[in-house]
Amino acid sequence: MSRVGKAPVALPDNVTISVSDNNLVTIKGPKGLLTQQIDSDITVEQGEGQILVKRPSEQKRHKALHGLYRSLVNNMVIGVTEGYKSEQELVGVGYRATNTGNTLDLVLGYSHHYVFELPKEIKVTTTAEKGKNPTIILESIDKQLLGQVAAKIRSLRTPEPYKGKGIKFVGEQLRRKAGKSASKK
Repeated sequence: MSRVGKAPVALPDNVTISVSDNNLVTIKGPKGLLTQQIDSDITVEQGEGQILVKRPSEQKRHKALHGLYRSLVNNMVIGVTEGYKSEQELVGVGYRATNTGNTLDLVLGYSHHYVFELPKEIKVTTTAEKGKNPTIILESIDKQLLGQVAAKIRSLRTPEPYKGKGIKFVGEQLRRKAGKSASKK
């Protein structure tokens, strides 16, 4: 059996799950509601305080789907109870980030501003303290959507290896390169 797939997903008391006839899993918790379409071969069962994901056979495809859907269901349960958070910092002279509602305005050293409209499922806050790099904080209950939006924001100015300028995740370790060395004559 799949090591990931056979592990049961703990179901807190304040979370409800329902599985429809066409394998649409709906999980509702204190922070919101998430749905996920599951492959027709995989079954999702609710036990006493836990969710079990089962597969019909030992085929390679079924093994792969088993672990995948168990992880997706687990991420949904964590999302509706705790939520997910992503923090990014802007490293560079003159780099700024401001937000009004769900619109993010970025100044990244180009001749123009980047105005980034975020999905309504994501909550954004920006901080700019003196002496520290500006920070973008994204929060959501959907882990996949949060990661996709964070990656899109990072792609606007990926960190370069010489000075480290760009948008990076808080705590991310960048590989740095040495610059040009003086010639020996």
